[in-house]
Amino acid sequence: MDSRISARTLSGALGGWRTREPAYEALADGIRLLCLDNRLAPRTALPAERELAAALGVSRTTVAAAYRSLRDTTHIESTRGSGSVTLPLRRADPGREDAAHGTIDLQQASPPAWPGLAGVFAETAAAATSLVARVGYDIVGRSELRARIAEHYARRGVPTSPDEILVTTGAQSAIHLLATVLLGRGDRVLVETPTYPHAADALRQAGARLVGVPVTTSDGWDLDRAEQAFARTLPVLAYLMPDFQNPTGRTMTAEDRHVMVTAAERVGCTLVLDETTADLDIDRGESAAAFHAAQPGSIVRIGSLGKTVWGGLRIGWIRAEAPLIRRLVAARSTHELGTPEFEQCVAAALFPRMDEIVAQRSAFLRLGRDALVQALESALPGWQVPRVAGGVSLWVGLDAPLSAALVMEARGRGVLLSAGPRFSVDGGHDRHLRIPFTAAPELLTRAVAGLAESWERVRGDSPRHFEARWEAVV
Repeated sequence: MDSRISARTLSGALGGWRTREPAYEALADGIRLLCLDNRLAPRTALPAERELAAALGVSRTTVAAAYRSLRDTTHIESTRGSGSVTLPLRRADPGREDAAHGTIDLQQASPPAWPGLAGVFAETAAAATSLVARVGYDIVGRSELRARIAEHYARRGVPTSPDEILVTTGAQSAIHLLATVLLGRGDRVLVETPTYPHAADALRQAGARLVGVPVTTSDGWDLDRAEQAFARTLPVLAYLMPDFQNPTGRTMTAEDRHVMVTAAERVGCTLVLDETTADLDIDRGESAAAFHAAQPGSIVRIGSLGKTVWGGLRIGWIRAEAPLIRRLVAARSTHELGTPEFEQCVAAALFPRMDEIVAQRSAFLRLGRDALVQALESALPGWQVPRVAGGVSLWVGLDAPLSAALVMEARGRGVLLSAGPRFSVDGGHDRHLRIPFTAAPELLTRAVAGLAESWERVRGDSPRHFEARWEAVV
């Protein structure tokens, strides 16, 4: 058994779990969703029935029935005298099995591979005679690739030398490495909410205490809250996605960028900018001004080819001042031995064609976005569907805080999504749903049809007192 979750912590993670009747099934669904999102890791010991009942304000019978339902679906196992623990997810969960031939998986906001990628792989393999004579991985990054990444930044108005680039095994590896080197246990980190959940997980794993700053589809970043958070909490690091933020799709204005840089520099905070979606300008508008800092080393940038080329090409990078790059290289060997050289050679061959790649990617995502917006506005007119100029997803506003219940219901119809609370830093977002537009238009249209059917069922099952309370809040 690896870990244990307290009744209080589980209660907080469940949020507004009571979205339908009977209550025990709503509770069981809430715990299932935490397992599916990996917010409850396998082999986690759950609270005793009496403790969880007290924390949630329900009867012990309700919790016992919820645990029984979870055992029936093999999400947990219970042993007399030892309690209940979560189990590893099966290869196919019940919802996936019911729709084995029609499942639409929108949990990962990753487009299919750029069409020319297979050819580049073949060309690289054909010229790999000298490559396979080498060790096969590199802890800093091939000089040719680092030079081309540096040129890519220079074209964006950020002069960069190759010694300011560290090639990593994807952006997630970069986030983990930065968190390990820059953070100590208990350090505060300013993070947007909603945000990219795997980044938040990596920061928490490093011992960080996250401070949320709201960003919305309508108003963007709450600059007043951001300035107050910098001044009052004195964060060591701030993790931001300034261009086509995931999941809202918002892009910072020049004023937003100036405020963030100024507030961070005032308290000595390092800005870590996740720019993995920065090139996904669907409408091909003017690019926003680049972040610039007065203090050397106060801005670190993360990039990758995961969204622009293919999620399976595990090439990411960190752009930082050379002294920090050296610190990161020294720390990296304790976690991994480096990035595969074959993939680096593929990446180096792709950069000269990046304009072509981005144009194709923008056209593909534009079709998906437009089809998704049209389908949502037609089938679910009560929802708030934002207009985004780029990125990979819509952060859709529901007309009731039933995101988790909707996701569970939709799974039974073969539509797999992540609920709004998964993207939260400090709770909430039950009234939102991230819907990627990275699939083909016909699949997105089918997915919306399934969501509309699921929404009708979820709204019909939700308790009347819950609905009345929500309407009063609105």
